[in-house]
Amino acid sequence: MPHRPLRLAWGGISAALVLLALPSAALPAPKRGSEPLAEVLARLIGEEAVSQGAYKKLAHLTDRIGPRLSGSPGAEAAVAWSAEELRNDGLARVRTERVMVPHWVRGEETAVLLSPSLRPLLVTALGMSIPTPAEGVTGEIVEVGSFEELQSRGDAVRGKIVLYYKPMERHPDGESYGSAATLRYRGAAEAAKQGAVAMLIRSLGTLSARLPHTGVQGYQEGVEKIPAAAVAAEDADLIHRLLESGEHVRVRLTLGCRLLPDAESANVVAELRGSSRPEEVLVIGGHLDSWDLGTGAIDDGAGVAITMETMRLLKKLGLRPRRTIRAVLFMNEENGNRGGKGYADAHQEELERHVAAIESDSGAGKPLGFSVTAGAGGLERVADLSRFLESLSATRVLPDGGGVDIGPMRRAGVPLLSLRQDMTHYFDWHHTAADTLDKVDPRELADNAVAMAFMAYALAEEESPLPRIPEDQRQEKE
Repeated sequence: MPHRPLRLAWGGISAALVLLALPSAALPAPKRGSEPLAEVLARLIGEEAVSQGAYKKLAHLTDRIGPRLSGSPGAEAAVAWSAEELRNDGLARVRTERVMVPHWVRGEETAVLLSPSLRPLLVTALGMSIPTPAEGVTGEIVEVGSFEELQSRGDAVRGKIVLYYKPMERHPDGESYGSAATLRYRGAAEAAKQGAVAMLIRSLGTLSARLPHTGVQGYQEGVEKIPAAAVAAEDADLIHRLLESGEHVRVRLTLGCRLLPDAESANVVAELRGSSRPEEVLVIGGHLDSWDLGTGAIDDGAGVAITMETMRLLKKLGLRPRRTIRAVLFMNEENGNRGGKGYADAHQEELERHVAAIESDSGAGKPLGFSVTAGAGGLERVADLSRFLESLSATRVLPDGGGVDIGPMRRAGVPLLSLRQDMTHYFDWHHTAADTLDKVDPRELADNAVAMAFMAYALAEEESPLPRIPEDQRQEKE
C-alpha cells in the first residue's frame, strides 16, 4: 500500500503546533523505521517554524562574514564560524579537513566601446582569468553562438576579441544554464585556438538589470591563455545589434586579476552518530565558498544554512537514525572543486560504507523535490518517501541527481541526490554583486531545511540502503 502524504499547510507557528497536538493514530504509519515518518515531519516543521534557524545562520554568514572566495579572509572566517556553530549545536566530531585551494583575486575590470561610438561597458573578469597588459587589449569583436560557429570563422577570428552570445531563458529547473556554462568554461581556450586575443561572453543571467555575472573558466594545457570576462547582458545586446546592422565594433578590455600561490583552507565536517549502524554514513552538504562580487546568499550560503540547520534540527529533536549523518561544508566549489575531490580522496577507504550523499546548491527558492542517481529502483524509493513532503510541494523526483561537490563520490557508486529548488529567479542574481540576503525568502528557506532534514533522516533510517550506482555508470561527469 503506498504512503499517504501528510497534508500540512505552512501557516506559521500555530499550524505547526496544531499538528504536533495530533494523536499519533491520526497520522499515517511508514513502511519501516522506528518512528512514524509523518510524526518526524510534523516535529521538524514545528521546530523550524519557531526557530527560523536556517535564516539566522544564513544572515550571519552573509551579513557578518560576507564574500567567501577560496583563499580569501572571508573564506577562512566562514570555516572558523561554521565549525564553532556546529559545536554549539551539539554535533559530534566537528572538525576541519585541510585542502589546498586556488587563490585568485580580482583587480581592475573595465571595458570601453571604441567604435562605432564611445561608451563604457559593464564587465567582470571570469574566475581564473589572466590579466590583460596594463594598457588593456583592444580588438574588433567577432560574435559567435557556439564552438561550431567559432571554428567556421577560421582566420577571421585571428587578432580579434570573441563574444559568445547566447541569451538564457527562465525555467524552474534552470535548464538553459548548462549549454551556456559550457561556452563560459571552455570559451577562452577555444577562442585562443583560433587566434583570438581575448574572450567576452554575454552574462549568464535571466534579469535585465545590467548586472555582469562572473563564473569560472578553464584554460587548456598547451593552448595560449587569453583574458576572459563577462559583459552585462544589455551591453552584449548592444554589440549584437550593432554587428547585425553591419557595423565594425571595436572594444578595449582591461583586467587586473591575479593568480596567487595556492592557499591552505578546509572542509568543515560534523556528525550525528547513528544509533545502530554508525559505520554507515549518509552525507549532506553545500559549499562554503562563494564568488567575491556579492555575499553568496543563494550560491551557496543557502545550501550551507540548510545543511547546518538539518543537523541542528535532528540533534535538537533527538531524531537519531540507524546510520550516521555527516554534514560536509565543502570549500572551493566555485573555481576548482578542491573540497569535493579532497573529501572523496581522504575518505576513499570508507566510501563503500557511504549509503548516499545529498547536495543543496540550487539556491533558496521553494523546494520542488529531489533528483536521484542510483541503481535500479532507487529513484522510485526516493519518490515514495517524497510523498510525505506534499505540504511543502516537494514531491517531484527526477533522475540525474548529484552536484559538483559530491560528484567525486560517484566513482565508488555512492547514490547521489540533489535537493531541487525553484530556480525561476535564481539566475537573476547568480554570481553577481546582487547575490545578497534580501533575495532569500525565510519561509522558503525553512521549507528547504525541513525537506533536507526529512529526507536525510528517512534514508539514514531505512532498513536497506539505496541501490548503488552501477559500475558502468560511475564515471564522474565533466
